[in-house]
Amino acid sequence: MTFRIAQISDTHLSPSKPHFVGNFRAIASKLRRDEPDLVINTGDISLDGADSAEDLAFARDLHVGIALDWLAVPGNHDVGDDPSIAKKQPLDSTRLARYRAHFGDDKFVRDVPGWRLVGINGLLAGADGPESEAQFEFIAEAARGADERRIALFVHKPLLLGKIADPDGTYWRLGNAARARLWAAFGDNRPALVASGHMHQYRRIDDGQTAHVWAPSTGFIVGDGHQERFGTKVVGYVTLELDPDGTFRSRLETVDGLSLDDIAVLPEVYGKIAPVAAA
Repeated sequence: MTFRIAQISDTHLSPSKPHFVGNFRAIASKLRRDEPDLVINTGDISLDGADSAEDLAFARDLHVGIALDWLAVPGNHDVGDDPSIAKKQPLDSTRLARYRAHFGDDKFVRDVPGWRLVGINGLLAGADGPESEAQFEFIAEAARGADERRIALFVHKPLLLGKIADPDGTYWRLGNAARARLWAAFGDNRPALVASGHMHQYRRIDDGQTAHVWAPSTGFIVGDGHQERFGTKVVGYVTLELDPDGTFRSRLETVDGLSLDDIAVLPEVYGKIAPVAAA
């Protein structure tokens, strides 16, 4: 039997800045009607959970209110960014503990027919220290124990923007060193699917071994003057249909009446957004 996952992402929920709550509620209503087997949020669940326990608590309560089975992995707005590139709010033990107090573990394994679902805290992949090492050990064990199941990896930042040789050091994806360690941890059992968010765009890329699916934000887009266009800038979510034989399909889902907000014209949310640098 096909296992259906609704992958939502970048919900950016907050009680004090509720700009994107309406979209979330509309999508939650559609999910309750459609009844997927599982809902997975691939991060930036909260607007500013990296510094606000209130935002994390509010976001968690809204997810519980969907009344469906759900899992989540954190994004940079939930736990802070990769310390190797963060200009503000670097991931640290305090931010990680705050997230876990509200959402539980920041990683998961779930087996479904034909597949092993592995969720990780991608912001730890480029970090040093015991938490990062423990997660790489967790990944290796998950890969070894998958047996004949194919692996679907859920992570906030994508592993590539267009090709493996993408320039390093960008805010928009995992760094080269982090990605190399991640692939090494999976060993010979490299994921068949990587489902991510963060880009606020929908796209599917096939690198020859792995399909990379980006879920759009449920909340907002980043306008072309402030972010390069790689895929479709839309608000919505993704349906992933996983078959027991290891095949799968991905589909962009939209909902009538969603507000298509551009964060660049909402400075009251995250401040002024820097424009894309001239080529």
